[in-house]
Amino acid sequence: MTEAVLRTIADIAMTGEAPTTYARLLFPGGRRRALTMSFDDGRTHDRRLVAIFNQHGIRGTFNLNSGHLDRDRYITSAEVKSLFAGHEVAVHTVTHPSLPKLTDEQVRREVMDDRVALEALVGYAVRGMAYPGGGADQRVADLLPELGIVYSRLVPGTEQLAMPLDQPCLWNCTCHHDGCAEQAERLLTSDACPALLSVWGHSYEFEDKGNWELIEQFCARVGGRDDVWYATNIEVFDYLAAARALHVSADGSFIANAGAGSVWLDVAGRAVELKPGLITQVQES
Repeated sequence: MTEAVLRTIADIAMTGEAPTTYARLLFPGGRRRALTMSFDDGRTHDRRLVAIFNQHGIRGTFNLNSGHLDRDRYITSAEVKSLFAGHEVAVHTVTHPSLPKLTDEQVRREVMDDRVALEALVGYAVRGMAYPGGGADQRVADLLPELGIVYSRLVPGTEQLAMPLDQPCLWNCTCHHDGCAEQAERLLTSDACPALLSVWGHSYEFEDKGNWELIEQFCARVGGRDDVWYATNIEVFDYLAAARALHVSADGSFIANAGAGSVWLDVAGRAVELKPGLITQVQES
């Protein structure tokens, strides 16, 4: 009998740089590239930004302070569900405090009260978050999973087209929207696989700086492409969790997907869809 080679999820490369002799993660549809956007505060300029996203088939995450809704220069509670339909609404706390300065109980209240208020508006479980002011520490991050938060975004960016593999509640995405044009060219020309461009910002900045053309040109450049997966932040984290939950046979010949959605891999240069609830033969044993 030939010696069996143990295959685990560690043999599936989830970064563009990591070498692998077995398989490499692809995005839904067998795509090698993905884009996710994240914008904070819920200002009225989100209306124009959402319209631009929708025009180009780009999807994003909007992090809202429920305590600021219905105030001057902020969107209204009544429009949240319809405005952000097809996108993700996520926590940004009720009042936008600096969380490291709060006690544990104060952090819990800011996060949970925001979740409750936003869920009442959108009608689904709100599981993502961005830190007010972009800052956090390990203490705050460690509190979030017990509050139902899957990930939380920091600032600034890493300038890397990388998957969020380390601590999901201390996530640094690729860049602020000021640098999105350069990163767009990197995404569309990169040989890395998988390559994820994650952009954060504030819609009011385009108005303040008078540069709406920056995001309009970016969306026209990267939007509407068959080779890019357009995802919300939570969809990226859910997809990564599904990939990590795959069960690979000892000799690497088949993989079981016990999850609820398909996961795609590149196995020896061939795109393979691992359908939910099925065992898929990926290579000869």
